Amino acid sequence: MKATRLAVTTATTVLALLVAACGGSADEPATAAPGYPVTVTNCGVEVTFDAAPERVVLLKSAAVPYLHALGVMDRVTARAGQYPSEYYDAGTLAELDRIPLLTDKTDTSGHLQISKEVVISQEPDLVLGEVDNLSRDTLSAVDIPLLEEPAMCPDNTATPSFDDIYRQLETYGRVFGRETEAATAVDALQQRMAKIQAEASTASGRTAAVLYPTVGGGTTYAYGTASMAHPQLEAAGFRNVFGDTPERVFEVTVEELLGRNPDVLILLHSDGDPAAVEQGLTGLPGAEKLNAVRDGNVLTQLFNFTEPPTPLSIDGLERIVQRFGADS
Repeated sequence: MKATRLAVTTATTVLALLVAACGGSADEPATAAPGYPVTVTNCGVEVTFDAAPERVVLLKSAAVPYLHALGVMDRVTARAGQYPSEYYDAGTLAELDRIPLLTDKTDTSGHLQISKEVVISQEPDLVLGEVDNLSRDTLSAVDIPLLEEPAMCPDNTATPSFDDIYRQLETYGRVFGRETEAATAVDALQQRMAKIQAEASTASGRTAAVLYPTVGGGTTYAYGTASMAHPQLEAAGFRNVFGDTPERVFEVTVEELLGRNPDVLILLHSDGDPAAVEQGLTGLPGAEKLNAVRDGNVLTQLFNFTEPPTPLSIDGLERIVQRFGADS
């Protein structure tokens, strides 16, 4: 794919004005900041930064733990979407509370609805998270770069892993000029992962499935090997009963669940009452026969505790291990 080079900081505009004031031409090439330009590949597109972003707009919450770890949440000037408090510690919540919320309006499938005009009016030099009605191409047409979490890129076929978290942290470190902070954060996450896995019952032989039920009854979705749910279950010491399915997410019936009959169920949801989410599965005809339901081995947790791969996936792993560890 043809590389796309994007000017990403108001510093470039300021420099152009200064050049013009001194009798130079605003069309002369701008000088990149020390350590820049930095080019990263995102969803198959090369995006170049001439300086660290200073005006960031968040359209999804997935990048928050990365930005917090790097100490650059103060660069976020606006946000949109939903940011459940359960995801964050007190320090991160305080940072989010400072950032104006443009909208949290979503459609019936939970996808953010926001206009191009609203985002552009914020004069961002970086947008994080692609939404259905505001694509990368739309923003690049007005010289605004966008970065999406790699696992959520269209047509992504890569098998996810916890290593993806460390690589993405390093990528954000390069973009924001915080390589040292990124290396420190990666080391801390790796140490934490080692501790969690030491506590997991890796030889339990138990099986599990990660599902996304529909509240009120209806379609139930399951997660296969192209989802972060798969390495998360493996790290917790479980065998994914859908480990033979190469898809990320797909519809599943109670009959198929009964045929695979997992010992443990992890139920994901985007918002709302966890009890209603659990009822969305356990209330289905025949679900009471599932081993996990019969034995009470069901854990409901928010979606980003599993997907996409971020430090929150490690939080989710820890929750799973604590709930279903060796002594459970």
